[in-house]
Parts: sequence; structure tokens; C-alpha cells
Amino acid sequence: MNLDLPPTIHPVFLPGAAADVPAEPTDHCLVVADGKLLVRPDGELPRVADLPAEPGPPGRSDRPGLVPLGTLDGVPVWAAAREKADATLGNWLGWRELAAGLPEPLAALAGRALQVVTWRRSHRYCGACTAELADVPGEHARRCPDCQLYVPMQLSPAVLVAIRRPGPPGAAEQLLLVRHSYGPTEVWALVAGFVEAGETLEQAVHREVAEEVGLRVDRLTYFGSQPWAMSGPGVVLAGFTAYCPDPAAEPVVDGRELTQARWFPLDALPKALPPTYSISRWLVESVRAPATT
Repeated sequence: MNLDLPPTIHPVFLPGAAADVPAEPTDHCLVVADGKLLVRPDGELPRVADLPAEPGPPGRSDRPGLVPLGTLDGVPVWAAAREKADATLGNWLGWRELAAGLPEPLAALAGRALQVVTWRRSHRYCGACTAELADVPGEHARRCPDCQLYVPMQLSPAVLVAIRRPGPPGAAEQLLLVRHSYGPTEVWALVAGFVEAGETLEQAVHREVAEEVGLRVDRLTYFGSQPWAMSGPGVVLAGFTAYCPDPAAEPVVDGRELTQARWFPLDALPKALPPTYSISRWLVESVRAPATT
């Protein structure tokens, strides 16, 4: 699944919200319905030409409702919403399943389409006066035509952290992994949580670690970030590494979000780790690498 690009080429996606030119049949188009994305019968993501034409302005047929997402190697990319997942168009996959078969940045692009379409569906009316909102040209934002309330697509930052501690004498360092009470409950993941109003990213890490596993950490280092469509529109994950200064400290789970928390040697991590396309897995692999080389 590669959007018809040769496997040796690494596509470059540039986000954007401007619709400077009309959509062409060969433009990329990510179609969203019921929280899933369309995949053509041949396994590729669709083009504009794959969408059935719908009635447009008088005198012509058009494909209305296309939302600009940016460009992929200079080719415009659009998103389109459908009320129902029409099986005659192809297969409909959730973002988790789709992203598992796509290289970056295509997985992120699919997530962006899902997030933008979901946000537009849930932000149709003004929260101040209930009038129907209008699109702001060139932005993923809407404005109320009556009271002029400006409604941008807001980001929801969340943090996750890979926490290490010293292992027994002569043994590898250990990594703290947890199991959540929701989502894929069998996966061993990292401590994570949303940033609250007035918090820095670093403060959020310390609070989440204290709340979820009752530990204190130091040597906090920023790792990177990733938009995360699984958690809703506008969610972006910020990853960190940290160190537990007490080699004897044991986690105490909060009993609400977490069901288990354990230290694992870096050279003997469990198999049920986060998916390879996630920043959670990238963090795990980054701290495991020194222990396996």
C-alpha cells in the first residue's frame, strides 16, 4: 500500500489547508466514514477519480465536500467524508489497521485525514449562539457568521515517557512497562496522559508518573512527537525518556487507568509491545538499543 509510489521513494508530505486550485482526478483523496478510511480494491489509497460524482452547482457535476490536507510530493491531497462506509468502493479500515501497513509519512497523513474529518463533524455549530459555523478559507478553522466566534482546530497534547532504572549488578538496565485498563489491554506500553491547562509538558510527565505508578523520576529528556489519530482530533503525543533514581523503587498502579506495571530488563522485554508505527514503540526501541548492541 503506497499510493502508487515506487517503494524506493520516500514521499514528502507538506500539510496545508488552502484550496488554491480545484481538485484534479489524479489527486490523492482520503475518504472517511464511520471512523474508518477507504482502501481501494487493489489495496491502494484512493484518488479523487475513485469517488462517485455527486450533484454540484446547476449545470455541472462535481465532487463537493473535499477538504484540502496539503501536498504529497507536490500532488494535492484531499479528505472526503461519507455518511456510511460503502463496501462497493473498497475496504474500510480503522486507522490502527491501516497505519500498520503504511510507511511514514503516509500513516500520519491517513491519521490527519481522520482527525480533520472528525473535527469538522463535531464542530458544526457555534457554542456561543448555536448558529451554523462557516469554514475559514485557507485554515482548518471555522467562524460563526452571527457572533464572529473563531473556532480553530485545537491541539490536545499528551505525554508519554520511557522510564529506566539500574538493573542488578552485572545485569542490563530495566524499563518500566504498564498495561492499561482500556484499549489493547494485553499490550505492555508506557506511562502516558493528557497535558492539563497551565501545565508544561515536563510537569505533565512528573504528574502522570506520580499518579499512575507512584514513582519519582529525573533526567527528563525530550525524544520527539507524533500526531495520534487513535485518541481523537488534534491529539499529538510528546515522548520523553526519564530515569528512576531509586534502584529499589517499585511501581504502585493507580487501579483506574492501569492494571499492571513491571520493570523489565532491556535485553528481555516482552513480545506484546506497542505497534511499530507508534512513538511509544520508537521510544522503547531507542532505550533498548544500547542493551542489545
